[in-house]
Amino acid sequence: MKDFRLPELYDRVKQIIPPAEWMQYEEDLEAILDLKQQKNAVILAHNYQTPEIFHGVADIVGDSLALAREAVEVDADVIVLAGVHFMAETAKLLNPEKTVLIPDVGAGCSLADSITPEDIALLREAHPGVPVITYVNTSAAVKAASDICCTSGNAVKVVGSLGVPRVLMIPDEYLAKNVAKETDVELIAWHGHCEVHELFTPDDIRAMREAWPGVTVLAHPECPPEVVAEADFSGSTAGMSDFVGDKKPARVCLLTECSMSDNVALDHPDVEFVRPCNLCPHMKRISLGNIREALELGRHEVTVDPAIADDARRSVERMLAVK
Repeated sequence: MKDFRLPELYDRVKQIIPPAEWMQYEEDLEAILDLKQQKNAVILAHNYQTPEIFHGVADIVGDSLALAREAVEVDADVIVLAGVHFMAETAKLLNPEKTVLIPDVGAGCSLADSITPEDIALLREAHPGVPVITYVNTSAAVKAASDICCTSGNAVKVVGSLGVPRVLMIPDEYLAKNVAKETDVELIAWHGHCEVHELFTPDDIRAMREAWPGVTVLAHPECPPEVVAEADFSGSTAGMSDFVGDKKPARVCLLTECSMSDNVALDHPDVEFVRPCNLCPHMKRISLGNIREALELGRHEVTVDPAIADDARRSVERMLAVK
């Protein structure tokens, strides 16, 4: 007998997912919905997850900042993080008593891989007394070695909250350079880059405008500064989604990970989406199949070394306190 919940779920995504493809998801969808109830579990999904996850099984969705904030309020025994490893670590930091699972331990991040606690120690030695702001796209060990975290959505506010003339903003070089244009504080950057966003170029935007007259281009601040300068708006994934909802451009392009456009498009069927996007190989390691396995088998549990957990949590909580 067909699960009565599935037709309602399909209504959300039928503009994006063909019926034949949806049929392949139904067994996993039904199992996940049941397992969430049995295990008292919730699924947190980043905006870059595919529509069958984002609109199908996720309980809480959003950008890194939203997921960090919502993780604190979760009323569940088990959190499944449909995203990448640093996000699962952050959820664990904020919910030390809960079980946090990531469906694939290989879901990493080029930014998180670009810096270590030892690098921060060298930066502090080279810039004594300068506070370290660390992007959330980092390991718990790096967060523990920092003073405060930030996301692309609140970076400018975090910089301003410190009340100092100079800060180290790591590890995303492009985010730091883009934020520097919005503040009088001197930002010292690291050389880390997002492997998705660094691929976009100003030529991509110019070609798009020629091919799609009147298109409104939104760029993530992890893109190179010359790309952000060529775009009509720059913001976090939440900022881009809000822009589409508020401004209702007739035709829009989101310069970010591919699934973001699919997820936002489902909420705004009256907006035409141009999709010259790039795939994140790490986000795409998460699937309905391994979410189901995570719930069935309790894998893969995310832990944080107690020796660094308190300091890492402090950096995240300082970020969350910035309004």
